[in-house]
Amino acid sequence: MRDVAIIGVSQTKFGELWDESFRDLITTAGMKAIEDANIEGADLDAMYVGNMSAGLFVQQEHIASLIADHAGLTPIPCARVEAACASGGLALRNGIMAVASGFHDVVISAGVEKMTDVVDPTPAIATASDQEWEAQQGITFPSLYAMMARRHMHEYGTTREQLAMVSVINHKNGAKNPLAQFPMEITVDTVLNSTMVADPLRLLDCSPVSDGASAVILCPAEEARKYTDAPIYVKASTQASGTIALHDRKDLTTIDATVNAARSAYKMAGLKPKDIDAVEVHDCFSINGLLAIEDLGFVQKGKGGIAIEEGMTELDGKIPVNPSGGLKSRGHPLGATGIAQAAEIVWQLRGEAGKRQVEGAQTGMTHNIGGTGGTAAVHILSN
Repeated sequence: MRDVAIIGVSQTKFGELWDESFRDLITTAGMKAIEDANIEGADLDAMYVGNMSAGLFVQQEHIASLIADHAGLTPIPCARVEAACASGGLALRNGIMAVASGFHDVVISAGVEKMTDVVDPTPAIATASDQEWEAQQGITFPSLYAMMARRHMHEYGTTREQLAMVSVINHKNGAKNPLAQFPMEITVDTVLNSTMVADPLRLLDCSPVSDGASAVILCPAEEARKYTDAPIYVKASTQASGTIALHDRKDLTTIDATVNAARSAYKMAGLKPKDIDAVEVHDCFSINGLLAIEDLGFVQKGKGGIAIEEGMTELDGKIPVNPSGGLKSRGHPLGATGIAQAAEIVWQLRGEAGKRQVEGAQTGMTHNIGGTGGTAAVHILSN
């Protein structure tokens, strides 16, 4: 197995991008990553694209061929990777494994979703849950995460205000990110007075419907400096599965896939939670931002709310969380999220994150999950 480095990254603006098509978004992201890596399209050996549901959102399947064709990259081998909202993280992992194994040398891993072209994206998003036992019974993702939130509040005394702080901190960071969908600050009161979605979760506890794409370029670590003076090295790439349905879980306040993927990642990298300088977590709802810092080992189970309230996750805190603005402020185009997380950590480790820069960041982590935790992908990167 070879060590792997990231030599180029990109992200489009996230948001309601009415004037840009599915193929335009992914092609733009790919071109920018190629330029960032100082390579040409002809240098690519393979492409892996994370996408959850183009068939439902834009009525287009066979997107691997579509992208290779539209980008002028044929006959490059290209594959779509699907794992619900963790599709991007798994596309990154597939690219890493392809380079590490020696099967390919220069690989692009990307992610894309165009979610705003349908009147109601809810049915498409709901396919990431258990159709027979959840979606067809009328349970939506906000209600599933609301149950997790209520259980955490019941067991550990987590407050509604602590949950709101997850969104507040995200928007504080996202206001510094020109690529974010909602780059503005909000207050706890704003969150608590926003429209109720699924008690206790309100509108500003929920990530938005988003369009966007992101990409990274990978190569063998020993060759990385041929392309860039600032390679970022992959220290760990792990994946774990969990139950797709909540009713099969022993504990609604723990996402086992996150716990297991994180444990494997720390072991692979030879690191501990205290060694991570910045982390991008999958906070599709405020409760998941709280669960993530517990399940990734940054705080004890049940202490997430207190840690957030005390500023532990702020940019200048003990463990800066979501300097990009996270899924809430940066946006959440499902298949692109895991790749966008990696792009943000790369910018942080290069010292290129501008006003949201975490001072002295040397090691970062990404955490991308599918559904309510049926899939989790965790990556550790270092400069």
